[in-house]
Amino acid sequence: MKDIYIADLMGFDEGKPFDSFFLVLAKQQRTTKQNKPYLSLTLGDKTGPIEGRVWELGDPRIAREFDRGDIVKVRGSVSRYDDRAQVKVDQLRKALDGEADKMDMLPATTRDVGELWAILEASVASIANPDLKRLLTALLTDAPIAQAFREAPAARGLHHAWLGGLLEHVVSLLGLADRVAAHYAMLNRDLLVTGVILHDIGKIRELSWETGFDYTVEGVLLGHIQMGVELVEKTIAGLPGFPDRLRTLVLHMILSHHGKLEFGSPKLPMIPEALVLNFVDDLDAKMQAVASEFEKSAREGRAPDEMTGKVWALDQRQLLNTKAWLAGEIEKS
Repeated sequence: MKDIYIADLMGFDEGKPFDSFFLVLAKQQRTTKQNKPYLSLTLGDKTGPIEGRVWELGDPRIAREFDRGDIVKVRGSVSRYDDRAQVKVDQLRKALDGEADKMDMLPATTRDVGELWAILEASVASIANPDLKRLLTALLTDAPIAQAFREAPAARGLHHAWLGGLLEHVVSLLGLADRVAAHYAMLNRDLLVTGVILHDIGKIRELSWETGFDYTVEGVLLGHIQMGVELVEKTIAGLPGFPDRLRTLVLHMILSHHGKLEFGSPKLPMIPEALVLNFVDDLDAKMQAVASEFEKSAREGRAPDEMTGKVWALDQRQLLNTKAWLAGEIEKS
């Protein structure tokens, strides 16, 4: 276990030196306004990401000796830019074999994965339609698929971007789906639950998470929607007597869950269950982005009633933590 995590750096005074290991999430060579080269980095560990800058490149080999996905040892200090913590890198080298633990580097769900999986299995058990239950059981009892479903992030960076993030996201959607299905009688609850569980299943093959979160070659070329459809179609083909109409509806749920053509959906949602899936999927992703931003603000030492910085995932808007803001009003009264 390493001594200093990114969460610790958020509380460091500006200029305080440190040594620690980090995973390189992004690396780009840039130039200043004075045309001086520098390295722009995004460093990460299991507590989150932080921006880093190598202003004095010195030996130009430093930019070639490591790449995204490598673990590096960094000596530097904390600085602040645009009111955000940032690492000023003084020295950097690629970590030696066995020098750092990969499990310290990747963010992971704080939820119990076993408990999340039990909720998922209970949802499958609650499905009345025997064909949908057959389909889900066939997929989730396949050992490699089940293991990947437990481990995969839900995205590379936008929401639930941590180990177990896909499972955490799906379980959250199951709770929302049951509430909505109970409210609207027109909905087929079994179909909606099936769509929730399968909508992002292609991400277990689109994404890789061995040394950071990235896209596989197939993921870049095909995308998780196409890969999910192929996986589900292949599974259905091995289930004798699976109804053709039900197959069409399940595939439509996967194909349309992004909601709009410009958001990467091959089809628009055209059935009530697909509409609901798109809405709750978008809601959960946005609310997780909000929660992550509030947590980040707290790590950076912002006052609890202060506006956040601009949130890229939410159209560059700032956010206000209403609970903290109202609590501050109560304290003043």
